[in-house]
Amino acid sequence: MTDLTTPHATSTADCLATLAATPDGLTATEAARRLVEHGPNRLPEVRSQGQVVRFFLQFHNVLIYVLIGAAVVTGALQHWVDTGVILAVVLANAVIGFIQEGKAEAAMAAIRGMLAPKAAVCRAAQEAMLTGESVPVEKGPTPVAANAALGDRSSMLWSGTLVTQGTARGLVVATGQATEIGRIGGLLTGVEQLTTPLVAQIDHFARWLSFLILLVAGLLLVWGYYVGHMPFADLFMVVVGVAVAAIPEGLPAVMTITLAIGVQAMARRHAIVRRLPAIEAIGSISVICTDKTGTLTRNEMVVAAAETAEGIFAIGGEGYAPEGAVTPAGDLSRLARAAALCNDARLHRKDAAWMVEGDPMEGALLAFASKVAGDHSARRLDAIPFDSRHRFMAVLTDGLHGRVTHVKGAPERVLRMCEGIDLKHWHDRAEALARRGLRVLALAEGSETGDRIDAGTLEGGLTFLGLVGLIDPPRPEAIAAVAECRAAGIRVKMITGDHAGTAAAIAAQIGLANAYRVLTGADLDKLDDAQLALEVADVDIFARTSPEHKLRLVTALQAHGLSVAMTGDGVNDAPALKRADAGIAMGLKGSEAAKEAADLVLADDNFASIASAVREGRTVYDNLKKVISWTLPTNAGESAVVILALLAGLALPVTAVQILWINLITAITLGLALAFEPTESGTMARPPRDRNAPILSGGLVWHVVLVATLFLAAVFGIFTYAIDRGYPLPLAQTMAMNTLVVLEIFHLFFIRNIHSTSLTWAAARGTRVIWIVVVAITAAQFAVTYLPPLQAVLGAMRISLMDGLLIMAIGAVFFVLIEIEKQVRLALRR
Repeated sequence: MTDLTTPHATSTADCLATLAATPDGLTATEAARRLVEHGPNRLPEVRSQGQVVRFFLQFHNVLIYVLIGAAVVTGALQHWVDTGVILAVVLANAVIGFIQEGKAEAAMAAIRGMLAPKAAVCRAAQEAMLTGESVPVEKGPTPVAANAALGDRSSMLWSGTLVTQGTARGLVVATGQATEIGRIGGLLTGVEQLTTPLVAQIDHFARWLSFLILLVAGLLLVWGYYVGHMPFADLFMVVVGVAVAAIPEGLPAVMTITLAIGVQAMARRHAIVRRLPAIEAIGSISVICTDKTGTLTRNEMVVAAAETAEGIFAIGGEGYAPEGAVTPAGDLSRLARAAALCNDARLHRKDAAWMVEGDPMEGALLAFASKVAGDHSARRLDAIPFDSRHRFMAVLTDGLHGRVTHVKGAPERVLRMCEGIDLKHWHDRAEALARRGLRVLALAEGSETGDRIDAGTLEGGLTFLGLVGLIDPPRPEAIAAVAECRAAGIRVKMITGDHAGTAAAIAAQIGLANAYRVLTGADLDKLDDAQLALEVADVDIFARTSPEHKLRLVTALQAHGLSVAMTGDGVNDAPALKRADAGIAMGLKGSEAAKEAADLVLADDNFASIASAVREGRTVYDNLKKVISWTLPTNAGESAVVILALLAGLALPVTAVQILWINLITAITLGLALAFEPTESGTMARPPRDRNAPILSGGLVWHVVLVATLFLAAVFGIFTYAIDRGYPLPLAQTMAMNTLVVLEIFHLFFIRNIHSTSLTWAAARGTRVIWIVVVAITAAQFAVTYLPPLQAVLGAMRISLMDGLLIMAIGAVFFVLIEIEKQVRLALRR
């Protein structure tokens, strides 16, 4: 909602007049009227395809066209049962694809909801909390040039940025898509296609494999008709069965569902995936470069020590709670009064926890003041806000002790403003506190007679009160997460703007490697790119850095072939986030520019969430690999049975319609169950994987050959056994069909644990999804084997109990053989 083309260049009075607004805000009635006229403050969403259109688009697939063509031919030949089964396969594939696409849309909608920007407003003359910028920039009502760059529009406050200090009242000049955040947020309104480089690679692989299989199927058709002299109608159905058995038609769909599940799992872990390739990238990370404040630490400053001319005092307590012991006993009332009055924060209790409104450091000073007895109340008359240029804050108050100016700021600055002190002594004391990992502030006071602070009297005219040392304690969960990352072969590096001593102290508590070797921003500036590449591998702490240093560090680490995750929250962090293999923005304190450049957004700004995202990324990749490792060998085994029989001129162990049936009930369902697999126990004990590893690795090719060979032996073995015992051909084929299904189920339980043994109770117990799928498939097989109406459809016959147990025994032997092969392979790797 705006009639202003350049509000940043328009005076306050003109803006108010143009928008028919007042400094007191809008009444509820006026707000309701404008809502009707202009619509809600919401970004427009791209209209998605209708449900019907989405459903019919599921049939737009090469394999589906082949199957529909096969259904037409079999219908013309009046093979109605075959036609029905083929159409059932087509319909099942479309329904599952439709469902998985809905899951994908739901996953991305959830992400957009978590990233949706919000703002507070004035109604009926109530004061609102306003937003400001992520880095301290002075704001004011003075208009700027109409062509000023976005960062130079000092008269504008942007939703989604942060106010660091001060108070103000703002006028809303744009809503919805007309806002700056609306321009950025518009990029999130469309549903992102659920794909990653790996899935695109798999889709490409599946297409070429499909064409290859269709070519082989065509050659089989020619061979069977002209060499084997088989009836065309029967031969055609056999070839269709081979094609359906061999083509992994469900692979892209199941893999996409796996990604959607991974996206939602990461969101539950407070890691919001903005770009889906990040799922693969975060799982292969070998280095995490992380901020300190609020990520590794709690972002809850606590005054841990105070020092005055009387001595050093330890301050007890946790968080912002105004309770804690001061030891030894001493008079800290003047120091505490200055900490309380030279302060813009407020403490309040929410449920059982104390919270701060404002700067965390000032909240800690208020908590400290509450722990010290004395009168800390007074009326504020004037103030000089903190500014990075003069590095102090001053407040003039009128209270019980008269008019007093209280000052707090950087020790090196405040000490110069005081008289009658030993500067070297107090500089040394401040350095001693800093070496303990404390952030040090100096406090002073001075007398005043007027209603305004006389800046001239501050220089050299203050009385020094003392020092306070604050610490932002490490997050307990971050300590555990760092240890987990190091066990996983992931190097954690801290990049902070804090002092080197503070960074080293926190690093030691967190458990970083090389905790006492620190490179500062000044050190980095002295190194060229080649020298930095040599140093960066062994250094884990970088202090007093700027956002520009982050880009150099990412590039230097990548020069070693490392896969790098980088965290950031400021506008200037965007280049480093884009350059990193996985850019991670802070969801709570991060700027919109950082979030836009990032691949993931942390909803809680917690390092533990990064470790959780790595674990989930590895789990998603493992599950994708499990889907591939289950699908390709079973498809190869199914098709190899028919191809071998066709080329050798033998009776088919399974009929074409039975092959179609097996694909109908197992091809997607069993593979889909693997998408829900939990994290394996040793996931975070393995080194990072190579992101460039091929899909068809030597190990996977060998597994395909091994499983296909065992399938051939098992199916032809049970088929030969049945024929030798004089069983009718339909019964022998029924036994072979059930053997294939049993082998696929046993293979499913084997493939659930690709990095460890499957011969454990946990592996055998499976998951709820696994057992739902297995029970459903088992029930379906019992139905077609023992119910006369369904027996007629598939040409099946009843299997005796002993033969059924024999089939189960064959499945168990198959499981043991492939498990032995896996254990030998894992032992050789060690």
